[in-house]
Amino acid sequence: MTRIEKIRKGEVPPEAKIVAEEEGIALEEVLNFIKEGKVVIPLNSKRKKPIKPIGIGKKLRTKVNVNIGTSPEFVDYEYELKKLEIAEKFGADTIMDLSVGGDVEYMLEMVIEKSSIPVGTVPVYTAAVRAKNKRKSLIDLKVSEFFDTIALHAEKGVDFMTIHCGITKETVKKLKKAKRLVGVVSRGGSMMIEWMVHNKKENPFYENFDEVLNIARDYDITLSLGDGLRPGAIADASDIAQFAELELLAELIPRALEKGVQVMVEGPGHIPIHEIEMNVRIEKEKCREAPFYVLGPIVTDVAPGYDHITSAIGGAVAAMHGVDFLCYVTPAEHIRLPTLEDVKEGLIASKIAAHAGDIAKGIKGAKEWDKELSFFRKKLDWEKQFSLAIDKEKPKKMREERLPSSDVCTMCGEYCPLKKKI
Repeated sequence: MTRIEKIRKGEVPPEAKIVAEEEGIALEEVLNFIKEGKVVIPLNSKRKKPIKPIGIGKKLRTKVNVNIGTSPEFVDYEYELKKLEIAEKFGADTIMDLSVGGDVEYMLEMVIEKSSIPVGTVPVYTAAVRAKNKRKSLIDLKVSEFFDTIALHAEKGVDFMTIHCGITKETVKKLKKAKRLVGVVSRGGSMMIEWMVHNKKENPFYENFDEVLNIARDYDITLSLGDGLRPGAIADASDIAQFAELELLAELIPRALEKGVQVMVEGPGHIPIHEIEMNVRIEKEKCREAPFYVLGPIVTDVAPGYDHITSAIGGAVAAMHGVDFLCYVTPAEHIRLPTLEDVKEGLIASKIAAHAGDIAKGIKGAKEWDKELSFFRKKLDWEKQFSLAIDKEKPKKMREERLPSSDVCTMCGEYCPLKKKI
């Protein structure tokens, strides 16, 4: 039985109890939200290595995901695993292995073996690499081979998967009508369109969605319904193609819940800041308050090299209005495969955005965290401030570079207002 099915029968899954205690909210409320599809706990029921469960969704702390993985141009398994270490060290809630270079199955096995947080994947990437290894192209794949890859990831222990099932013949027609500036920027989305166009067939994930659900149900995997038509430029934001795909994903949610499968919905992308609230509201209304997972969103296209900042701005606004899950964006977005430092910078930026959103949403404990740090700032207790910081290392290092033994900083020195008896 899946988590949802157990709750329907009156059972209390132990992971739900852990989430309730961790988030400081009533267990009954968590159970109801899971049953209604408003909260998910990504946790493969057959994974061999135990991990700490996390909840994503209504009334819970906004979570942050980190992407890692090899590319055809850069295959270094150990380097990618170091990114996993950094992600865990600086507080990532989940990790996604998006490898498309080298031995991607080996890479996934290593990530699952070493990760202490939930692991997500995009199975169609592995399908494409497997085809290449057989000297074939993705377009040559049989429908069964797509589902074999989903089953392979499930068997290896993956906790959540992005499945691009909202790209159909009909939504591709809408894409053509939209006349986008940039077109399709989703790697998985472009793969599905390429296969559909060449084979003159419907999207197998959409056409055989029950088969997707059967695999997910067997392993209690959380499905992340991918936004293959997400906008890749703010000029393409909120167009007919994006919302046509969202409408289709919304129709699949009740089918998933009926089978006891947990599901969340992925969203944009590049969105101007004044359209974020509208995008979140529409998703929540149409998708029965299913957890909303967004990349960024990036609010301006003119800052390559600083997209961890453009996405943190969008992420904070999105979280404030109800987004539940942020996918980090690094300074290297659109430019290169991220370095170790890029991973850290991107993660910290997203965690700041998530927390800012939690304060606005009134998430339990969010504002109190700031209050506690401010208390020690007033006391000029530097060590306590650093211990409470999102990044505990950087501020300490910055301080040690200037007046480490002084009780003030080098900005105000003896004129520090916090030393005045006011």
